Amino acid sequence: MKRYALGIKANSFLKRHIHLLPKGKALDIATGEGRNAVFLAEHGFDVEAIDISKIGLSKAQKLAGARGVKIKTITADLDTFLIEQGRYDLITDFYFLNRRLISRIKKGLKKGGRVVFETYLTENRSLGLEGPKNPSYLLKPNELLELFKGLRILFYREGIFKEGKSRKAIASLIAEKT
Repeated sequence: MKRYALGIKANSFLKRHIHLLPKGKALDIATGEGRNAVFLAEHGFDVEAIDISKIGLSKAQKLAGARGVKIKTITADLDTFLIEQGRYDLITDFYFLNRRLISRIKKGLKKGGRVVFETYLTENRSLGLEGPKNPSYLLKPNELLELFKGLRILFYREGIFKEGKSRKAIASLIAEKT
């Protein structure tokens, strides 16, 4: 298998909290090369993985095949992609911040559906850590909580965390549509 930019292991936050997530139809936003989508499929989810990169989605399909699971891939630009209302039991978004997408994520969840969201904070840039440098792709303190206002927050963390060999200033959230 060709090299994967972020490896083939799922996000550690997702792995640690998989037990909190309702089985069913899942949408993995900005899936990249599919490591989280494949992990969800391995845990019994019916997964749709969306990304703008055909190359990334091709690698996601290869990884799914190698792991003996199926995922549906969708090539689309998330600036214009419409998430079907009330379709998903789970929507995940790791390290892709498009604030205009948040209302679509909320509407895309079924009642009782959950969202898992994790991305960088503004401190990441000031500390010189990995990740985007453009401030529009970084969360301000408590901004993720504000963005998902109206959902029941099941888990939230914000700060500087060691992930593998690197440190990241991130916010992570699991919330439920009630």
